[in-house]
Amino acid sequence: MARSLWKGAISFGLVHIPVELYSAVKQNELDLTMLDKRDFSPVGFKRYNKGNGKEVSWDNIIKGYEYTAGEYVVLSDEDLKRANVKATQTIDILAFVPAEDVPLTFYETPYYLAPGRGGDKVYALLRETLRRAGKIAVASVVIRTKQHLCALVASEDGIIMNTLRYADEIRDTEGLNLPAKGMKATGISDKELQMALSLVEGMSDEWDPGQYHDTYKDDVLKLVEKKIAAGQTKSITPPSKEGEAAPSSNVIDLVALLKQSLGAKPAKGRKATADEDEEDTSADTDTEEEEEAAPPRSKKAAPRTSTTRTGSARSSGTARATAKTSAPKSGAAKAAASKPAAKKTAAKSTGTTRRKAA
Repeated sequence: MARSLWKGAISFGLVHIPVELYSAVKQNELDLTMLDKRDFSPVGFKRYNKGNGKEVSWDNIIKGYEYTAGEYVVLSDEDLKRANVKATQTIDILAFVPAEDVPLTFYETPYYLAPGRGGDKVYALLRETLRRAGKIAVASVVIRTKQHLCALVASEDGIIMNTLRYADEIRDTEGLNLPAKGMKATGISDKELQMALSLVEGMSDEWDPGQYHDTYKDDVLKLVEKKIAAGQTKSITPPSKEGEAAPSSNVIDLVALLKQSLGAKPAKGRKATADEDEEDTSADTDTEEEEEAAPPRSKKAAPRTSTTRTGSARSSGTARATAKTSAPKSGAAKAAASKPAAKKTAAKSTGTTRRKAA
């Protein structure tokens, strides 16, 4: 059973609703202990008497208000309650306003409100009234020693009290380098806006808070397990510059980034590469056609034996003589001109083979 933080009542007009306050959130932060790096001993903190330097237990600690230097007025919990009994026992509704009128920067900490004894029906009445009206109740409440502004919001099955910050606690945006308002002033085109809207539409989903969790905490705990397994529990990792992000350029091609995010059309670079590939293929085809019309080049790549050199030389001589006489233009004519040289080369090769056999 959850323990209530505060008991009192919601009050507006003549309506009085007994309620109990419960915390609506819990902290799941990494529980890291401060250590002395010299011997890795935990570092503790003591409540001590500044007059004599001795430690003070919780039983001997009271509260006081310093009205002048070194002089205090003692205030017990009963004194704080008697200062304004109504303020410390009621959530006093001041007004009902549209929820969208309260900026998010004002919201602070949420709490659950549950009905107290005998308050179920009137509690449900306020919840349904807030839901039907589409408004929230702005109220004030004192918790411990501070008065809070708060908002009562109807949830699916209850009422949530969310403490609000006061107006003087919100900093303005003066001094911040924010872009101007409107598309024209910032140079945003309709095309860029439409692409961004398409990206938002493609990433839209139902609200499911259960699918989100603290992945960084998981990664840190994995690192802890890794260091334990490696026996590096006492090793201090020095800072490294490898993890620093490279400075980004001030020039951002927003359209290109949106296209990559949408995955719709290839970037200009990829299209250009594809065109170059097509040009290379067509160039290869043209080259092959030219090679069919040109003299055979395989002779140049043949092994450099004396027989081959002799055949090549004679072939070249025959080709020159033929070129001076008729200058054949077709590949067939050129091939015919080189046939005598091929026959002589074959004959010489046959003769050489016969001598080796003998």
